[in-house]
Amino acid sequence: MFAKYSTALAGGALLAVVSVPAFAADIFEPQVIEAAPPPPVVYEQPVAESGGWYIRGDLGYSRSDFRGGDWVTPGTPAGSNSFTSGKLKGAWTGGVGVGYQITSHLRTDLTLDYLGKSNFRGSSRGACTVAADCISTDTSSFSAWGLLANAYVDIGTWHGITPYVGAGIGGAHIKWDTLANTACDATDPTSCDPTEYHGGKKSWRFSYALMAGASYCLTDKLKLDAGYRFRRIEGGGMFGLAAAPGVTGPGYDKGFNVHEGRAGLRYQFGGRTGCEKEQIAYIPEPVDPPIYK
Repeated sequence: MFAKYSTALAGGALLAVVSVPAFAADIFEPQVIEAAPPPPVVYEQPVAESGGWYIRGDLGYSRSDFRGGDWVTPGTPAGSNSFTSGKLKGAWTGGVGVGYQITSHLRTDLTLDYLGKSNFRGSSRGACTVAADCISTDTSSFSAWGLLANAYVDIGTWHGITPYVGAGIGGAHIKWDTLANTACDATDPTSCDPTEYHGGKKSWRFSYALMAGASYCLTDKLKLDAGYRFRRIEGGGMFGLAAAPGVTGPGYDKGFNVHEGRAGLRYQFGGRTGCEKEQIAYIPEPVDPPIYK
């Protein structure tokens, strides 16, 4: 009987020895929790707020409103003879400039512009040598150089588009070509005086401008600029005396309102342009050791 119990005891001991490793493995095997990777960190490339010099070039089309004109004749006071009509045709315009981006919302520049030749056609009514009531036809053309100091407010930038408003002040050099004047009987257009030719005048005049438009980022330095500019040019000399003695002259125009549609490019050498793109970079953080549970 003792042998019987010994055999049973030995079997139980062997079973216990075999079960212990498996049970210990279930209890003591550590569970590893992997640490989540840190999220990407977004940062903006540091750029100076100011200090940005830029250059610009523009091309456009202009329409000028002739605001009237008058002339002197022997025995009449100045301003008593006026054009009854006057129209100017459209002309191309172009310009260059240099500017400075003071802040992200304020900039200024100095521009030099050329207004191409605009043809003039006017008329007046009065006495001439063939009749007491004559209608005259006057033809000429003018061109201009303009120098303006401008300031702009850049309202803000959305999806690369920056609307702006601005104003400028300066001068314009007007050059009138020779004016041809032909007066004919109002009731008989075939009965006319010989055509008179008056030498054109040129002069510097006061000018100012108002602008509105928008720019678009082509690169982080280059912008496409398109907008409208209204330019007011004050009056001055238009033509002188004709070659024959005792005829009309000199004449004066009352200035122009110039409406311009313009487009061009601006390239900025430094400072903040508003076209900078955010840079995304992965900055690794210290990795904590695995946590065992």
